[in-house]
Amino acid sequence: MDSSNLWSLRLGFSGKQALEIDKNGIQNFLKNSFSNQYDTKLPDFLQDDPKTLEEFKNLRSQIKNADSVEQKKILRKQLYGTVEMKNWWLTKMQNESYPLREKMVCFWHNHFVATAQKVKGNYWIYQHNMILRENAFGNFKELTKKIVKSNAMVRYLDNVDNKKGNYNENLSRELLELFTLGIGNYSEDDIKNGAKALAGLGLGEENAIYRRFFEDNDDKTYLGKTGNLKADDLVNQIFKQKNISYLITRKILKWFIYDNPKEELVLYYGDYFRKMNFEIEPLLTKVFTEEYAKPTAGSKIKNPLEFLFQMVDELQITNFKPITAAFFAKQQGMDLFNQVNVKGWDGGNSWLTSQIYLQRNNTSDLLINGRTISRKELKVGESEMKENEPQFAFQKIKVAVNFDSNGNNKNIIAQLSNRLLFKVDEATQKDMETILKYDFNAKEENANDAVLRLYSYIAKTPEYQLI
Repeated sequence: MDSSNLWSLRLGFSGKQALEIDKNGIQNFLKNSFSNQYDTKLPDFLQDDPKTLEEFKNLRSQIKNADSVEQKKILRKQLYGTVEMKNWWLTKMQNESYPLREKMVCFWHNHFVATAQKVKGNYWIYQHNMILRENAFGNFKELTKKIVKSNAMVRYLDNVDNKKGNYNENLSRELLELFTLGIGNYSEDDIKNGAKALAGLGLGEENAIYRRFFEDNDDKTYLGKTGNLKADDLVNQIFKQKNISYLITRKILKWFIYDNPKEELVLYYGDYFRKMNFEIEPLLTKVFTEEYAKPTAGSKIKNPLEFLFQMVDELQITNFKPITAAFFAKQQGMDLFNQVNVKGWDGGNSWLTSQIYLQRNNTSDLLINGRTISRKELKVGESEMKENEPQFAFQKIKVAVNFDSNGNNKNIIAQLSNRLLFKVDEATQKDMETILKYDFNAKEENANDAVLRLYSYIAKTPEYQLI
């Protein structure tokens, strides 16, 4: 696999940006990615959703007082709101000219987990997603402060139940264990005192606020600092700790480049991150430019979105529906806005279990044969109020693989291999030459069908699953 295709996948979700990386270089591509503008307009599907605390309160009252039929209609509307949010985000991932921001939003989404299923407020989930987008390349410390005080997070980690004299430690624990320092770099007393500092931090209009009657204003000792500490004080103290930078640099290396990054790389980039005062953009620039110069292909299993969007790009599918990507990702264990737990998706080998590999092969067969899945519109009548799964139907699509119409079989095999495979051994080369024989004529009417058969073979190889 050539470096431009490799890094187009790593810094996005497909090979769409390979030509630009090849033409303008990785440095310029990164500069354009960091400066690329993004839309801040509230999506249409959220216009009628509750946004204020009063509107949320009224909705809960409406659900409580409604009969079972009406309750299910309301809940179904909320569920479809989450589906529309997936469509909205997947469209951004697929269509952005510089998709690195969305790739980084997805990284933060899996770091600062807050699921729609538990939060039960699509507007709060949208706010959470926009905080990640606005701060994707900003300062890790400031991003952490904003996330801790987001309505989605205080709801997801039960801080709405954290009150003086009746403490809930969930947010305090995950702030240390999963979001910043990692296990072994704090004590149970730090967790308990952190919970006291966060007591009373509950839902507000645009972000979480302290409720005077529920907060704890006594002195607490947290990571060596004593005082009447609040949320920002906790984060400030966390970011003074020696090991603060390593958990996040390890996760960034795993997300973009290595399923198993070497510890010396984690420490090397972590020390630089601390030196840069936890600014994300310079860290990413250093990581990507230095690792770009190394032979790193084949060091990471593609996540479901990388697998699918690369295939959609290679097959030149122009009418691909985001709902199909949402369905596939969920099937593969990457359900956007609904991770299984606060730890998020494990990544690595979990993206290639035997069941997932079979699903990938089935999906590649479906797409290469010119078929995709589209969701039928559910019609919910008063007598149809079961928890129905969305219904799906097959839809015909046009597919074609880009290849040199003046090339012979070996030229075209090499062309596809350079785009798609991190290595080609002798047995694989022979198999590909059996599919695309020596007398292959690239100008014949059925040439595209033959190259599609070659691509079908490539897509099922173990090497294709790696970048």
